[in-house]
Amino acid sequence: MRIAIIEDEQLHKDLLTVFIKKWADENKNSLGETVIKSYENAEQFLFNYDDEPPFDILFVDIQMSGMNGMDMAKRVRERDKDVSLVFTTGITDYIQEGYDVEAMNYLIKPLKEDKVYKCLEKAAARKKTDKYIIVHTEEDIYKLDTEAVNYVEARGHRCIVAMDKRLSKGNNIIDIRESLSEMEKLLDKGDFVKCHRSYICRIGNIYRIEKTDVYFDDGSAIPVSRRMYDNVNKAFIKYFCT
Repeated sequence: MRIAIIEDEQLHKDLLTVFIKKWADENKNSLGETVIKSYENAEQFLFNYDDEPPFDILFVDIQMSGMNGMDMAKRVRERDKDVSLVFTTGITDYIQEGYDVEAMNYLIKPLKEDKVYKCLEKAAARKKTDKYIIVHTEEDIYKLDTEAVNYVEARGHRCIVAMDKRLSKGNNIIDIRESLSEMEKLLDKGDFVKCHRSYICRIGNIYRIEKTDVYFDDGSAIPVSRRMYDNVNKAFIKYFCT
């Protein structure tokens, strides 16, 4: 898991770090490596945000000098709808605003170990059920929701990823640096099937398969090769009928 602490009071930052490290050590067999990053204020976090791989959970102090934690969370939500947000605060005045950014929880200071643990466990459980992979665009690192992917198309040594038009905001095409063979390794073979030498498609988003084309729920379509047609049909039937 990747965890960020945004807190301007060193005492609370240190205490939270101790709790998280203890929990991570107790759960390392099931979780693997846990990365903890600390930031002194909202501005510092946002300045570094685009250069960091996505976080799974943010512990955010609301009352900080400069930009407060709630305003920072609103900025984060514009770019990441999935990260778990936990606010740490000495007052309860902001609870109503927390609904606007879908906060997972509020922790009232002084922080309690068991309350922190419950937040971490909830975020870990959520991470296990989500299906994401990390890909690279020309300038960014991107957390890709594989359930929203219609298909991946090879473009030379790179690829484009086409997202379901109904779920994406604005441009549904993402240009990535990964090759098609690299994407085959990253994508779950139970969810994706190769339908053409230049295309991998998500089976769960297929609406109809014809002799020459695969159609998706949002109306888009890609070619299916004669050689791969039978395999795509079998994968489709297995996915929806077994």
